[in-house]
Amino acid sequence: MFSKPNPSAPARPRLNSTLAFRLTAAYSLAGLLLLLLGTASLYIVLRTELDRSTDLFLADKLHVLRTMLAERPDDEDGLREEIELETAARRYQQFYIRLLDAHGAALLATPGMVEKLDIAELARRTQGSPQRSISMLGKNGQAFRVASAVAPVGSPPVSSDTIQIAIDISGEEALLARYRHWFWAILAATAVLFPLVGYRIARQGIRPVEEISATARRITSTNLRERIQAEGYPSELASLAGTFNEMLERLEESFERISKFSADIAHDLRTPVNIIRGEVEVALARARTVDEYRDVLESSLEEAIRLSELIGDLLFLARAESPLNHLQRQSVDVGELLATVRDYYDATAADAKISLINANRNGTITAELDRSLMLRAVSNLVSNAIAHTPPGGTVRLAAAAEDEVIRINISDTGSGIPAHALPRVFDRFFRVDPSRSKASGGTGLGLAIVQSIMTLHGGTAEIASELGRGTTVTLRIHTPEKR
Repeated sequence: MFSKPNPSAPARPRLNSTLAFRLTAAYSLAGLLLLLLGTASLYIVLRTELDRSTDLFLADKLHVLRTMLAERPDDEDGLREEIELETAARRYQQFYIRLLDAHGAALLATPGMVEKLDIAELARRTQGSPQRSISMLGKNGQAFRVASAVAPVGSPPVSSDTIQIAIDISGEEALLARYRHWFWAILAATAVLFPLVGYRIARQGIRPVEEISATARRITSTNLRERIQAEGYPSELASLAGTFNEMLERLEESFERISKFSADIAHDLRTPVNIIRGEVEVALARARTVDEYRDVLESSLEEAIRLSELIGDLLFLARAESPLNHLQRQSVDVGELLATVRDYYDATAADAKISLINANRNGTITAELDRSLMLRAVSNLVSNAIAHTPPGGTVRLAAAAEDEVIRINISDTGSGIPAHALPRVFDRFFRVDPSRSKASGGTGLGLAIVQSIMTLHGGTAEIASELGRGTTVTLRIHTPEKR
């Protein structure tokens, strides 16, 4: 019976799709190609040098004989020694010489030349190539290098003889044959050895990649503390491992922030719901008067409003962080925007006995902004400033243009913020004084919304504060046309 494939089982990678296989194939092919080119080049050089050495020997012999015929034509003993006797002294590389007169009759010849070579073939092969050596086979299959030349006899010449010369190169051919044999043997051995060595090198080279992959497989939403130990890695992979670790740190930080955010949301949503539920349960425990029911409804309405505002703020933050969110930019008079916010909160500030001042005196300052979002950001800051400034204090609004930056300052003379809390004031749900913030209806999202709006505009929000002396929040906006 055939077993059914398991769809959940990981597919095994094909051999030709693995990086190790590709590197091994590349190493092996490159190594074999270099070896082939190297040994072939050496073979060509060796053969060329052997042929050159043989040609030089033949040319030297022809020169000696031509000189003797020109200068000492009557020295028969010298010619006989050069042609018939000298070759007998050579044991490993025999050469043969034949001297012909002008009519083609043999005058002198090395013993055994007629038995070794086809003389007619030699004459025919060398007739059109005077003094140029060519290769031919002897009667017994031996390899020879042969040449011929016309030599003037006497000075001035009275006639001309023909010199035919052949040298046995079977020893050189045997040497080249042994070279070729070893060449193919080495090539066959390396064809087996190179893949083995290349595979080991490839496996060693991709080991850091496998370690990175193994670390990535161990990472889950509940396990983001894994890190790659990049000591000893090549610089390229060490850089990759460092980038991967930085990504993990950002992911871990994001997950921690999301987890805390979720916990804060659950807590802040549960509180007003529990208050509404508790008041309704108490009201229904026994019969109540109309006024008592009215009090319960008013209290429930306050908590419902607070819950609605919290949900609205959360939805705004979610939309603000969406990559698909786009600003509705328009030309905005920053001074007029501050005046609008001051007019809106003027009554609230008066009830709290706080002076709300628009200190913008630098003329018209315009910028391409999303007016509704910037109104919300400045309104959040003014609302916070009024809420945390005691009666008799002052809240000041000001704007200024500095080079490529528009700066908006919201300052107060309130109670201030402790230094240890300043780095966290833009975090969601963070409250310097949780009890007072809840009593005043705060959700801890006001400054987080301000920072999100500034991020959307490509700007920044900064805060400076001193206990007992007040707080200043500065919004810095880069003008789009100058960025």
